[in-house]
Amino acid sequence: MKKYFIKRDKRSLPERLTRYREELNEEQFKVVTSKPLPTLVIAGAGTGKTRTITYRVAYLLEQGVSPNRILLATFTNRAAREMLKRVESLTGTQNVHRVWGGTFHRIANLILRKHAVSIGFDSNYSILDSEDARDFISVCIDESAIDTKSKRFPKPQVVQNIISYANNTDQPIDDVIVRKYPYFEMLTQQIKRVDFNYTERKRERNVMDYDDLLLNWKRLLLEKPKIAEVYAEQFQHILVDEYQDTNRLQAEIIDLLAVKHRNVMVVGDDAQSIFAWRGAEFTNIYEFPERYPNTQEYKLEKNYRSTPEILGLANVSIANNKKQFPKTLEAIKQSQDFKPALIPCSDVEQQSAFIASRILELRDEGTSLEDIAILYRSHYHSIELQLELTKRNIPYRVQSGVRFFEQAHIKDVVSYLKIIVNPRDELAWKRILKMIPSVGNVTANKIFEHISNRIRVAENNPKLLLQEGESTAMASQFTKAVFEDIPQPRSKKSWESFVKLLERLTSDENRNSPGKQIELVLTSFYEQHLTENYENAEARLEDLQGLAMYASKYDTTEDFLSELALLSTERFAEPSGVAGEDVVMGGEEDELLTLSSIHQAKGLEWNAVFLIWTAEGKFPSPRSLKEIDSEEEERRLWYVALTRAKDELYLTYPLMIVDYQRQTVIQKPSRFITECPPALFEIWNLEEEVPQFDAPVEIKDKGQEFLN
Repeated sequence: MKKYFIKRDKRSLPERLTRYREELNEEQFKVVTSKPLPTLVIAGAGTGKTRTITYRVAYLLEQGVSPNRILLATFTNRAAREMLKRVESLTGTQNVHRVWGGTFHRIANLILRKHAVSIGFDSNYSILDSEDARDFISVCIDESAIDTKSKRFPKPQVVQNIISYANNTDQPIDDVIVRKYPYFEMLTQQIKRVDFNYTERKRERNVMDYDDLLLNWKRLLLEKPKIAEVYAEQFQHILVDEYQDTNRLQAEIIDLLAVKHRNVMVVGDDAQSIFAWRGAEFTNIYEFPERYPNTQEYKLEKNYRSTPEILGLANVSIANNKKQFPKTLEAIKQSQDFKPALIPCSDVEQQSAFIASRILELRDEGTSLEDIAILYRSHYHSIELQLELTKRNIPYRVQSGVRFFEQAHIKDVVSYLKIIVNPRDELAWKRILKMIPSVGNVTANKIFEHISNRIRVAENNPKLLLQEGESTAMASQFTKAVFEDIPQPRSKKSWESFVKLLERLTSDENRNSPGKQIELVLTSFYEQHLTENYENAEARLEDLQGLAMYASKYDTTEDFLSELALLSTERFAEPSGVAGEDVVMGGEEDELLTLSSIHQAKGLEWNAVFLIWTAEGKFPSPRSLKEIDSEEEERRLWYVALTRAKDELYLTYPLMIVDYQRQTVIQKPSRFITECPPALFEIWNLEEEVPQFDAPVEIKDKGQEFLN
């Protein structure tokens, strides 16, 4: 077969290359104009990765590559749209929309709509969202004739996550359960039966879930060679953004598409690979040169984001990882004579007070709250801080959308404490009752009506009440009186355990110890409840253990609950509940401080960043260190946190904390701090300012200005 090459008009190419040289640095220019070969681009934080990919697509188009022969895979459709819009402005080409750009799932859907019939689906298949998929799995559990009562079977959401993780990591369900869900090992065969029925049911109903889009795309390429050949020929150039975050399934699909031309350019930063827990395959980026032996490698090391002092710390820190592509970020910005500040605080309260005080100072100095962020390893690290910010009238948003105290597992456990303080709290009663096996809405309503009536009787009996001043709390005998002759649910054993737990919570030993009460709820049943109902059970357990530690400093449960109420009642408009996407209001609505976990903060940047709880035992997370190579992933997470800061970086940790048993624990700085030379930090010694006044004056909190 004779090949004929179409000659393109290249008369204006030298002029365009001149413009590229002016608009790109030398590193970026080499990547953009590289030969059409397998290409690995290690793009450090803040080095213009998106700009480089955008110019690469523009360069290919200007070289004469047809738009529909370019595949651009990104992790959000928004990122692809923004890149292609920029490409259009660079090239003036009107048909940039013909580039196959978007997430893996979007591109999979475009291809499957054309070829679904080839793998047993109609082209008009429906796509299940996460909630629909969960409902499907619930039906499949029922159809699989599994006795979910005699043996506590995982909830549909957990089964969904087991199946999804197995699909995306290309592992058998057996292996996933042994490694990540060992407490369900005896139920492996039943879970596999549910998976089989789920797969069959989707095929029969002509529906796919999100994972199926990738699975069926790969299946199409493997089982239908002629179709695979068409796309292998079509995609002359493949570009993949954030390659370090791809899972095994996504990497395999790219390899199948690139089998002919092998012009694959993958861009990413191995030092920012932080999503192994959700299936990202860390080895994809390392094995790329092995899978493509003639790979050309480039590094983007010129950083446009951070000061030399911040990058100096980040470079030294990540150098402690043994498995990496070595690189050194070079600051383009001039030094601002501000080293990363290391601030040991006497306790958690001083840590919160310092951060709030410094934030107010930064705003006085001209830094918008929008340009400031507080980052943390685990959500429970923000407990005291959220309360302090609320007291100071500093408006903030939580990047994840749901604030700490509004999460389901926090509300579950706090509901137990609420009924101890206020036995008439209907919502709290119904919430905890519905956690008992076999208790649904109807049964919970009946039980609460009985409890409510018995409470009225018991409270009129002075013998059942505690001493004066504690009449709202439930004594053990009060509990027994309330539950006398109650219509018990089907699960008698669970009910007896429930009543016994309430008796322990209201005993003399625990009645006014909210930290101990939370710990009792956890050890009695809720830890098991987490594993059966939530995919991220260990992280939620860590939250609750942190909550117990925080609660231990309060002398009464009532004081503890009153403090929590600040977050939903001390607002700057009419009091109302805090919704998941809500924010505390104050000052200008468009000026909000950001609170975020480090995982949520990836890809973002702020002028000033506070990284809190940088203590050993808190960061790195003890839970995360259970996995092989997990310390290096934790250090990569640390590196991501450091490189979010443009100008000022503050690292804080409390020297002393009080655990839920009210024992004082001495804290040491994180190993990620002590492994770096002290000269890289400026240590701040905090002192409490005690105002001295000769005459009475009006003291006004600086945060009050946000109300004006």
